[in-house]
Amino acid sequence: MKALALLLAAGLAACSTVPAPFEEHLNGETAAEQDCARWYQALDDAIDEAKVRDAQDTRLTGFPYLRVDRFLASSRSQAATSESAMRVFAHRLLELDLEARAFELANLPTWRGSRKAALSRTSDCGRTLVALDLERAQAREQMREQAQVPDDYSMAARAVGLYPLTRFAFARGVQKWQAQTLEDFARPSTGGASRVRFEPPSQPGLTRSAVAGMLERARFDPLGQPVFTQREIELLAATYAPSLELSIAADYDRFGELRWRRGAATPEVNAAEPVVYVQRAYTRYGERTLLQLVYTLWFPERPKEGRIDLLAGRLDGLVWRVTLAPDGEPLLYDSIHPCGCYHQFFPTPRARLRPPPEPLDEWAFVPAVLPRVGAHERPLLSVDTGTHYIRDVKLVHGIDSLVHYSLRPYDELRSLPALEGGFRSVFGPDGLVAGTARAERFLFWPMGIASAGAMRQWGRQASAFIGRRHFDDADLIERRFDVQGVERQGIER
Repeated sequence: MKALALLLAAGLAACSTVPAPFEEHLNGETAAEQDCARWYQALDDAIDEAKVRDAQDTRLTGFPYLRVDRFLASSRSQAATSESAMRVFAHRLLELDLEARAFELANLPTWRGSRKAALSRTSDCGRTLVALDLERAQAREQMREQAQVPDDYSMAARAVGLYPLTRFAFARGVQKWQAQTLEDFARPSTGGASRVRFEPPSQPGLTRSAVAGMLERARFDPLGQPVFTQREIELLAATYAPSLELSIAADYDRFGELRWRRGAATPEVNAAEPVVYVQRAYTRYGERTLLQLVYTLWFPERPKEGRIDLLAGRLDGLVWRVTLAPDGEPLLYDSIHPCGCYHQFFPTPRARLRPPPEPLDEWAFVPAVLPRVGAHERPLLSVDTGTHYIRDVKLVHGIDSLVHYSLRPYDELRSLPALEGGFRSVFGPDGLVAGTARAERFLFWPMGIASAGAMRQWGRQASAFIGRRHFDDADLIERRFDVQGVERQGIER
């Protein structure tokens, strides 16, 4: 009954007579306002018709020139505290949309005129419409209200799949995998495949004091978020990048850059170019914003083990993330595969795990606790053949291999060159990588995750079958860990 009431409330809200801000722009007082609104209509029609919508960030209902991610959505209450905070909030929503528009325009198969000029007009019109919205109290309120990211769980699928009952069986499967992983971490590797060590680019890293200085800028931002130049992100990424020790039994264990082959529906891995894709992210801990660096590598496939393997399929990968304290020291690491699966945490002594509120839910699986990370140390990940599971993590000093990988921006994946001409995103409008569906989806659908096991885009990675959890939840760390040396008071979640 409660779910039905919520659905009815949502339906009534949709039927509200309050005009959406965009409708006001379409009927605006000036020709410039109306022209900008019609420009967005035409642009969206072209993007949707070509099926090149970028799904990383969520579009705001009534504001087609704004998008939001989970971290920025967590700033809604701060945006209401002052005029300057609201303006910064609105313009960051606009920046997220402009980033996505650049990829969508590049990926359009046809476009009359200059795409650069089209992006410039989109930027000008977006700023014009946002400026008008900020002058209207009702539009500002609606903007904050709409700046939310729906979770990636289907409540309808959970209802049809009798989730309250079926979750017990799935929980046993999760617990079995966790128990097996703990056993694997407890025993040494027995070989069976050649092991190759890959190191990050050999360049001087930043000092902890330099990183702390960069992070201190958040104190002066109305939303508490540090802003970095592209060069600073490159230096930070190289400073905290992991070393990799891979068990290589066949080509499916060789990671590399993603590229499009002519006429292919699924991108392929070019192992001749070992590449790790990197991006920045943020998480909240009380009144502080903590910087995160996210590293993603791609394998050609997860091969079959036996005649029937529900987990096998094209493309596989590994996502590794470090969360930094304000002083630049790593607090903890965590990892998933690009499907959102196999979420594991590797805390240091500065991050103490909290007990789960619900014993059955997937809370925070910790296969190993690491020591505090020294200024010249980096994690070394040992990765199994075939499954590409992490089977060990330890800290190492310096560089011990001549084999290096390169770091490239994760955003490259949102628009890659196609051999037949033009550009294509690795990800579809639903945030999934086409052709990577796993047979497990036929079994796991009652947990509410669309196409469970398929590779998916950042921002679309639900990371728990039992309960709800997303890899990019703004409060993911705050809810699960007590962190030493970071203020937590002041915000309740």
